[in-house]
Amino acid sequence: MPLPVTVVLMLIPLACGENPAIQLILNSKGLQYGKHIGAGWIQEQLELITLPDISGEIDVYILGTVFYTLTGVTITKCDFPEPSVEFYQDATGLKTSIFDLSVATKGGWRINYGILHGQGSFNMAIFGIDVTSVVNLGKDPDGHPTVTSVSCDAQVKDMNIHFHGGASWIIQPFVDHLKGRIRGELENKICPAVEEYILNLEYHLQAMNVSFDVNQDLKIDLPLSSLPIIDASSLNLGLKGEFYSIKSPTEPPFEAQPFTMPERPDYMLSMGLSEFTLNSASYGYYSAGLLKALINDSMIPPRFPVHLNTSSMGQFIPQLPKLFPGLLMDLQCYAREIPLFSFLPGSVNLGFQGAIKAFVIQPNGTQTPLFKLDVDSEFSSQVWIANGKLKGFGKINNFTLTLVATEVGFFKTDNLEKLGRMGTALALAKLNEELGKGIALPRMRQAQLVNSVLEVNKGFMTVFSDTQVLLTDGGFN
Repeated sequence: MPLPVTVVLMLIPLACGENPAIQLILNSKGLQYGKHIGAGWIQEQLELITLPDISGEIDVYILGTVFYTLTGVTITKCDFPEPSVEFYQDATGLKTSIFDLSVATKGGWRINYGILHGQGSFNMAIFGIDVTSVVNLGKDPDGHPTVTSVSCDAQVKDMNIHFHGGASWIIQPFVDHLKGRIRGELENKICPAVEEYILNLEYHLQAMNVSFDVNQDLKIDLPLSSLPIIDASSLNLGLKGEFYSIKSPTEPPFEAQPFTMPERPDYMLSMGLSEFTLNSASYGYYSAGLLKALINDSMIPPRFPVHLNTSSMGQFIPQLPKLFPGLLMDLQCYAREIPLFSFLPGSVNLGFQGAIKAFVIQPNGTQTPLFKLDVDSEFSSQVWIANGKLKGFGKINNFTLTLVATEVGFFKTDNLEKLGRMGTALALAKLNEELGKGIALPRMRQAQLVNSVLEVNKGFMTVFSDTQVLLTDGGFN
């Protein structure tokens, strides 16, 4: 009976590499909250359970052997004390105990002694049920989480049963003898039922996806990177946390670095994200050749002071309208290196090294190359969580243009650099407007993060949060 509590606590998004890029830590506060929510749900569910039939035999003086069956046993009332759930280092798992559980049940009985048969109903009260279960949490070779029963012990201290109808007068005098038999039958059935529950959970864990498509271009792998780490106050799950290009999945030329999250026992959950995860996404896009764009004049806002034609660009490159008068231009923009994020205390930085190739569009539609510029830029941003939303503000730290090739002769890039900085600033202003509104934190169907805070440290960021479980009329689905 304690296993559903364990199941509730295991239904955290679990998710190979030596160093995890994502860490999830459940501490004692979260464990006890999960236990409390699970206990209430279990008490509701117990009243819907029909217990297995109990069959046996007793020797009745004069009559001889009487075969009995208790069937359709349902719980009518339950005194369900809140269980004890703790992190269990000895088994690298969880230990769940319930003491002094008492239930009232009803059902039907059948007896058979020779050619005579009888049946009726009964009421049974079971007192002082103690159940202790220990499970081990692990991982399989593919990074799926595993749960294995280590031990189970069940005891029933006492019970009372009263038979009604039919030939109940025959067996009612032998209730004391019958109680011992039925108590033994119950004790023998509890742990197998618990272990069957564990096997069913293990089956679902093995079927669980550890790789997910994010969009048509990227997927993320979230298997466990190592065995769960358990101490007296927390459970730590390390996940691979690596993005891959769907079309050309390759490993990036960098590895996840180890990081240790600060302890915050006043929050239920801690979630750490290494800069490796974001950089693996960046590499996935880069290696697939997706970090590129073609810009033409139709994409320039009408009120922008400069447009993509040789006349307008002549103010920056005087020889351009003389060589190619009155023609439209295209710009091919692309990343020439992998854009990399870096996390520093209080700041998320991004370095972007790109290139711009300019072409003029001839009257017959062919493109003639004009010049190539290298773009070196750096951005920094602050991010935080407020009112359940991720918010932020970014700024430009550096924007430099360098002429690296030209088909139209040398020209200075100072004014083009100012123009590029202005255009980037306008784009960043729109982004900051959206970040100011905030992005809602992800939530599961029946749980949401509350009281969340975000900290950026060197190499990783951490979200500390409490959790609110939202039960539907049907409980947990």
